[in-house]
Order: sequence, then C-alpha cells, then structure tokens
Amino acid sequence: MHPPPPGAAMDFSQNSLFGYMEDLQELTIIERPVRRSLKTPEEIERLTVDEDLSDIERAVYLLSAGQDIQGTSVIANLPCLMRQNPAETLRRVLPKVREVLHVAGVEMQLTAAASFLTVLQEESVSIHTYAHSFLQVILLHLEHRDTGVSNAWLETLLSVIEVLPKETLRHEILNPLVSKAQLSQTVQSRLVSCKILGKLTNKFDAHTIKREILPLVKSLCQDVEYEVRSCMCRQLENIAQGIGTELTKSVVLPELIELSRDEGSSVRLAAFETLVNLLDIFDTDDRSQTILPLVKSFCEKSFKADESILISLSFHLGKLCHGLYGIFTPDQHLRFLEFYKKLCTLGLQQENGHNENQIPTQILEQEKKYISVRKNCAYNFPAMIVFVDPKNFHMELYSTFFCLCHDPEVPVRYTIAICFYEVLDALIDHLPEILELMSTGGESSVQENKLLSLPDLIPALTAAEQRAAASLKWRTHEKLLQKYACLPHVISSDQIYYRFLQRMFTIMMTNNVLPVQKAASRTLCIFLRYNRKQEQRHEVIQKLIEQLGQGKSYWNRLRFLDTCECIIEIFSKSFFCKYFFLPVIELTHDPVANVRMKLCCLLPKVKSTLKIPADKHLLQQLEMCVRKLLCQEKDKDVLAIVKRTVLELDRMEMSMDAFQKKFYEKDLLDQEKEREELLLLEMEQLEKEKQQNDGRPMSDKTFEKKRRDTKTPAALPKSLPVAVAGPSSGTSSTSKEIKKSKLIRSQSFNNQAFHAKYGNLDKCTSKSSAAAYTPSVSAKTSVISLTDNSFRTRNANSVPASFSPNTPLPSTSRGTGNSADAKSSGKDAQPRKATLKSRKSNP
Repeated sequence: MHPPPPGAAMDFSQNSLFGYMEDLQELTIIERPVRRSLKTPEEIERLTVDEDLSDIERAVYLLSAGQDIQGTSVIANLPCLMRQNPAETLRRVLPKVREVLHVAGVEMQLTAAASFLTVLQEESVSIHTYAHSFLQVILLHLEHRDTGVSNAWLETLLSVIEVLPKETLRHEILNPLVSKAQLSQTVQSRLVSCKILGKLTNKFDAHTIKREILPLVKSLCQDVEYEVRSCMCRQLENIAQGIGTELTKSVVLPELIELSRDEGSSVRLAAFETLVNLLDIFDTDDRSQTILPLVKSFCEKSFKADESILISLSFHLGKLCHGLYGIFTPDQHLRFLEFYKKLCTLGLQQENGHNENQIPTQILEQEKKYISVRKNCAYNFPAMIVFVDPKNFHMELYSTFFCLCHDPEVPVRYTIAICFYEVLDALIDHLPEILELMSTGGESSVQENKLLSLPDLIPALTAAEQRAAASLKWRTHEKLLQKYACLPHVISSDQIYYRFLQRMFTIMMTNNVLPVQKAASRTLCIFLRYNRKQEQRHEVIQKLIEQLGQGKSYWNRLRFLDTCECIIEIFSKSFFCKYFFLPVIELTHDPVANVRMKLCCLLPKVKSTLKIPADKHLLQQLEMCVRKLLCQEKDKDVLAIVKRTVLELDRMEMSMDAFQKKFYEKDLLDQEKEREELLLLEMEQLEKEKQQNDGRPMSDKTFEKKRRDTKTPAALPKSLPVAVAGPSSGTSSTSKEIKKSKLIRSQSFNNQAFHAKYGNLDKCTSKSSAAAYTPSVSAKTSVISLTDNSFRTRNANSVPASFSPNTPLPSTSRGTGNSADAKSSGKDAQPRKATLKSRKSNP
C-alpha cells in the first residue's frame, strides 16, 4: 500500500478509488492466514474436556478421543499419574497408552520413551511390576523405523537392564536376542543387539557369558555390514571388563586385532580406540608384542586417511603414550614424540591469500578438523610432558608449547591455557599450587625473602581481582577470593596487610553478591589468623567490630555474624572469647529482626567456645541475653528460633578447662590453634630483638621451623600445660604458659557502649523467673578489666587512613586470675577502663 505524499490533496476520482480498493484487497489477502489459524467453534468443542473429570478419567478420555497433541500431553504427564495413583494408572491409563503407541507419531514416541524412563528412575512401582507392565512396550518399539525413536527406546531399555533381576533378563531379553542378532534380521535389529550385549555382560557370570553371549559377540564382529562390526567393536570394552583378563586375552584381543585390519575406516578407528581404553588390562608382553605394532601401523597410515581418524588419534595420544610408557625403544619414543609435534602444527604450514568467503566448503571443513586436532594436542600436552620427562621440557617441548600458545585459533590457545592455568578462569582452581611454586622457584625450601624475583606478582593479583569484580562472573570472583586465602604462605604479612586487607573490607561492605561477601570475609579471617604483628591484628579486629558489628547498615551487621562464624572455625576458643564474644551477644539488642534471627542461629557455636569454670562469667552473660530475648522478643519468627535455640543450648555439654575424653580431639585441635597464636606473639618479640641486634627481619624459614618445633604431639603427656589463664599450677612449664597467656589477654580494649547496654540486663533477670531457660551454672561474675596496655598508635606515615587505631577494642579475659594482672598492667599507662560489676546469678 502506497500512501499519498505529504501535503497532497485527496483525489476521489474513479482511478484513485480503484487504487485504494486494490490496496484494501492486499490487506484482505494478508489477513486471511491469520483468520485460518483460528479455531472454529466445532474445533474448540472437540478440544474441550469436562472439568469435573478426575485426572485418570481425563487421561483415558484424551487418549481415546482426543487429538495427538492431547495424547502426547497425557503421556508426558504419566510419571505424575503414577505418583498419585499407580494402581488406577496401570489398570486404566497404561493399556490406552499401548494402543495409541501403535499408530503414534515421532513426537509421541519420544515422549513415551522419556516418560517410561522417568517412571523407572522415580521408583513409583516395584521392579517386578515395572517389568510386567512396561518392559514389553519398550521391547516392542526398539526396532522403530525412525532411528531417533529407536535410539530413545534403546536408552530406556539399557537403563532398565541395570535393575532387572537375572531371570527376567534371561527370559525377556537374552533368549530373544539370539534370533535378533542373526544375519537374517535387519541392520537396525543387529545394531540394537550389539548395544544390548554390551550391557548384559556385567549382569551374568563368566560361564553364562562364555556359553551364551560370546558366540553372539563373535558373530556380530564378523557381520557383513561395517556399521554392525564397528558398533560391536565399541562394545568390546564393556565385555572385556565383564569377562575378566583371561577371557579378554583369549577371545576379545584376537577380535580386536582382526578388526584393526578391517577394510572399513570406522571399524579400524573403533578397534584403535578400544585397544587404547583396554591398555590397563593387558600385560607388558601383550603391549609390546601385539598392541604396539598395531598402534605404530595405525599412526603411520593416519595421515593418508580421513581427518576424522586424526581427530581421534590426537585425542587419545596422551593416554596411549602413558599406557605404553616403559616399553618404547629410544627410536620408538622419538618417533611418537615427532608424530605429536607434527599434529600440533597440522594445517598451519598451508598458506593462502584467499578470503574465507572465497574458500570452498570442503576446505573450510578440513581446516575445522585441523583445528580440532591441534586443540586435542593442547589437551594432551601435560601427558606429553610426563612422556618426555619434565627435565627435558625446554629442549623437547618448549617450541611446541610456544606454537600452541600462539596458535591463530582461540579454542587451541584456550585449551593450552587450561592445561597450564594461564587465563583467569582456568588459573583459579590451581592458584595456590602455582603461587607456591613461583614463590619457591620450584624447590621445596622456603626462600629467605619471598618473591624478590617476582616484583610484578602482587600488582597482577590485585589486577586479577579487580578484573573479576568488574565482570559479571560473580562465581569467578568468589572462587578467586577463596583461593587468595593461600597468600599468607606466599607473600609477607605486611604485603597482605597493605595490599589486600583493605580490599577485603571494601568487598564485604560494598559488594552486592552475598557469596562474594562471604568469600571475602573468610579470606580476611585467614589473613588475620596469619598476621605477624599484634598491632595490625588489633587494628583489623577493631575495624571488624566498629564498621561491621556496630555498623549503621543491618547488612553489615549480618556480615559481622558471618565473619564471627569463620573466626570460631579458624581461631582458638580463647581468641574468640577475648575479642568477639561480647560484641556478638550485644547484637541481641539489634533493632532488625533478621540480625537477631541470625544471631540466635549462631548462639550454639558461640556457647561452644566457652570453657568451665574459667568462662562462667561469659556463660552468665550469654544466659542473660537469651532470657531477655525470651521475655521481650515481639517478632514471632525470631521468638520461634529463640525457643529452638534454647532447647539446643540446654542439650549442649560444656567443655571443661581440663581435657575430657569426649572432647579430646576438639580440645587438642583448639590447643594447637592457641599455641600457634602464642607463637605469633613470640615470633614478633624475637623479630624485634633481632632487628635491634642486626637490623634484619626474621626469615620465614626460621618461623616455619619454630612453628613445627612447637606443634602439639600426638600423645598428650600427663602434665601438659593448657594455654589458658586459670589457677596457677606448681610446675614451671605451666607458669610459663600462663605468663604467655596473660601477655596476650592483658592487652584488652574498652567498649563503653557495650557496658552501658548490658547494665539493663538485670531487669530482664527479675522478670524471667518463670522463663523456660534457667542458668545451668551458678557462678559469681568477676570484675572484668577491659584494658589495653600494648595497643599504641603507630607512625602516621605507616598506617593507612582507613585503619585508625585510636578507638579501643572490647575484650574479655578467661578466669578470675587475670584481673589483678590486668589492673597492675594498667597503672603505668592509665588506659581507659570498662568494667562489668560482679554479680551473683542464682539458678
């Protein structure tokens, strides 16, 4: 239709009217197909089903009188009907399905095969009932004229064979197979027989296989059709695994040798691949005298054959060289290596000046096959390094590696990158191993100065993280952050502190993806765990409490609880109790229900960090918080979780200061963690002394040796000192441990806001006399001195602006034996104090 030009006057003459009518007729012609696609009232009436019918009645009606699309829908819904009413479905619906399938089209047949398989997998009925009701339908349609339908029913049958009893397999499948595998049957029937024989081998004993199955196998291996010979050859691997080594050598190997010389290229290829997959079964004599000559002949003829053979050969070459390793002569070894190198450059030597659009189709297909060959060579490159010995890599394979890395095709370069983890996605899974090798130069010893020879590594790591963060692949970002947990073993503590810690904080507080935030949180905890400087550790702890635990955003407070969960897992119990116990239970006052709900779920883990009697005062604080939640919580969801948590807390058994048999392994692990935490303090002191003496920092080698020397032995001696502050013992070793423990626990930090809030907890105690939760331990709450005598503001030039050490930290001390020390240590420095008054708590 051609509208008049703009501004033109409407012409109502006869010629113009005829022109408009022609245009209208064009519109009518265009509209006719739309009208024809609509259903007539009669058609709609035939498609309408009474809504009052049950599911079974509706299925029967649609299979009997409905259209094909409705019958297909019923068959697709067959697994659901079997789950709801198996007896009625088998009695009324399945017979109708059998009738419909006799004349069904391809789509309905494929749907039925899938539905029958789903019914089997869901175990809606017993195997006996399934075999009685479904097996004959499956066998009936195995030889459908459509190949796709036949393969679909065959896949269903192969799955059924896995679960059928032997007697059913013998009578229903194996006995009829004898006639189905004869030359008088169709090619399709014989192909199906090959695949069924491969599956049946694992279901019968060796005598039955030798007497009834192997004759059929030999017959099909010598079939007149190359398709049947190739199909049977590919099943010989399954058959060999079912009959054992002796029968494989006497029956299967001769057949494979004969098939490897077959006139059909697909048969020879199947024989070659089967031989490679069965290399582990044959002994050294069979490999050297029989298989190796066949493989050599196959490789020599491969360049003259179809490129598809080269694709398969290049894919299996690594496995082949590994399986025949040790029986090659030096000349054979060199020949196979040269053959591999030739495959790596296949198609690259041909130069042409044609545009891709001008190249004939067959040449394009050939080049695609060459690309596949080079890609397979890249895939097998690690196996070839083992084949030539890593010591000979530079001389034998470096030039080939260079060619593969600079291949003009992306799939080839990507595959070689995956093998050697040179791109971001492929690198991440093996990042710890690679960084360790880079930091040690491939040697087992630790270098005196980490990464002096790799100054660009840290910028590369930060750039990789920023690249992952800027992409839309959050899973890659999450995995990268998880792998960065290996950095304490690769770079120095100061490098992590100044280059990575602040980045972890930023991700935790600004990233919108929860798994990424949790990965950053856990990695930050590991960085904190292996930090070598106490002052830096205090700054990180302070930042966690202030910006996350006391942050304005409830989202940050939730992340604080996630971080505390990681700290409980990674650090010792005493570390958590000292720095994080009070900030965590302070969140029972949080105004956001989601935060209180998450806290309640964490409380059992929090309680597991306490030891009796040293932590009775902390246990009382925990119990008061729980009682307050029980008596004041208004949110019904939170209250429900609180009640469940109370029951779980009551069932928990408390760990004691002394080792208990039931908690032996956990206590031993916790003491090992505490020993390492004390070791960090000792190493820091030794490092300061060494810097004062000769100006050089302590090497990581010395640190590792010291850490190994102080590890907890497997068998615990009777007088083993426990590294917690408690009543003094008579032994000198115990007093040393107590001094070390006091050293770290006396460095406490003030938290006046927490003390102010907990002043109101006494009110809840008087209100909750009828509450369901009662204290399990009656104890007197000691005066806890929250002081810091060691935390000092560092030089402004050496502290990032984001880490301000001026604000004090909260901490708790275990037991009552530390209070005097804490007070005396605070007299000189006169730090700020926050005390929790002593109070009796009666059950």
